[in-house]
Amino acid sequence: MPPSVIRPLRFVGRLLAATAAAVGLVAFFLALIVATDGAGSGFAAWSVTVGVAVVAALLRGRRRSWRGRLVPFLPVLVAAALTLSVCVPTVPTTRRYPPALAFVTTEHWRLSTGSRVAVYHYPPTGNDPRHRVPLVYLNGGPVRGISVLDHHFLQRLARQGYDVYAYEQAGGGRSDLLPMDQYSITRSVHDLGAFVGKLGKGRVDALGFSSGAAVLTRALADPATAAHLRRAVIAEPGPMDGPTARITGQKGLPSARGIAPAMTGPRSTHAPRYAVAFGLMRLGLLSPDNGLVGQAEGDNAFTAADLGSDTASAYCAQDAHRIPVEDTARNFSFSAAASLRVQQTIKDSPSIAPQLRRSRTPAMLMIAECSSQVRQWATTILANDPAIQRTQYMPGVGHHMWNGLDDNAQRAAAVITAFLQDKPAPLPDYPIRADIPAFLRDHK
Repeated sequence: MPPSVIRPLRFVGRLLAATAAAVGLVAFFLALIVATDGAGSGFAAWSVTVGVAVVAALLRGRRRSWRGRLVPFLPVLVAAALTLSVCVPTVPTTRRYPPALAFVTTEHWRLSTGSRVAVYHYPPTGNDPRHRVPLVYLNGGPVRGISVLDHHFLQRLARQGYDVYAYEQAGGGRSDLLPMDQYSITRSVHDLGAFVGKLGKGRVDALGFSSGAAVLTRALADPATAAHLRRAVIAEPGPMDGPTARITGQKGLPSARGIAPAMTGPRSTHAPRYAVAFGLMRLGLLSPDNGLVGQAEGDNAFTAADLGSDTASAYCAQDAHRIPVEDTARNFSFSAAASLRVQQTIKDSPSIAPQLRRSRTPAMLMIAECSSQVRQWATTILANDPAIQRTQYMPGVGHHMWNGLDDNAQRAAAVITAFLQDKPAPLPDYPIRADIPAFLRDHK
């Protein structure tokens, strides 16, 4: 074979070998990140990786010329630079809270549980009769700030005469962070009881949405917390306990997930550090309290665009190309690590069905036609809570039922207020307990 062919082949071979070596070092680094749980912001794994790579390069080059000895160091330099980008923060490592909203005052309350939460109050306005019992809103997430879209819905309820209070869970929005090991579904339930107690207005009505509905469901199964509640609206609930969380599969009509345009805006996952951290946490390979990215830094880094198709999954397929902006970049807040921690405590919890069967708080269940939630998450509550007085199956909407499209928010408000005032339901009471098998069969 002529030299003119041999030289390029040798060059290609060396390039491929160097690339394989660099990839191998990066894989070794990631394995060490997992093994060390990201200790020291990842520098523990980085130091070992570079040290091992340098020793290997010295051994490989010991019988070569001085120029040849440099060749094994090329993949070391490439891998060291790539992996170093995982160890260096690109956002502040102390919590940067969202600025105040222009349309509502943010208060901070210290609860008896130790949580310090951001509180929003919408006093009754408009010409409708004032309702004596306060309404407390529990938003979804878990550990996510209340979106501007949800704030607008709360304003709608206030215009209908309701004295509306909302607070962001500890760690979410403008609420203070907790040590990671203190986040749990039980803490969320206790915070609800402590909040109503501090409000000091007697029993309240409560509206829980998504993971907030799961908190409310567990509150109904806890006599001490349920004593604070007059009526409860459970809207599109997440799983209430470990056995329910392990149910998979059956959902509502197709959502906009996978067909809606991709969310625009910056993504933290475009940075190697946060792509690795959030990816490994989601896979369960890094603990929420890992040493790679601290809770505050992770909160600062995470953006709405990082949710990807999760937002689209809250809308019906027919709404895929008109999904509203739910939040502003300045108001958006989500703690991925704390959220995973709370979800894990739900998965690890035993069944609450025996306690829920003793509930006496009048409740209503709301289920969306295009729900992205597993159907049995809602029907399990219906089957086990004897105090559910009505179920409202909401046609034409996805998981986020009061989404500002068409008359969806108006219809959701009508369903909620009718139940709170013990007036006839705008929709048929469906499904009832006897309908559950047929509902699961027919509404897929």
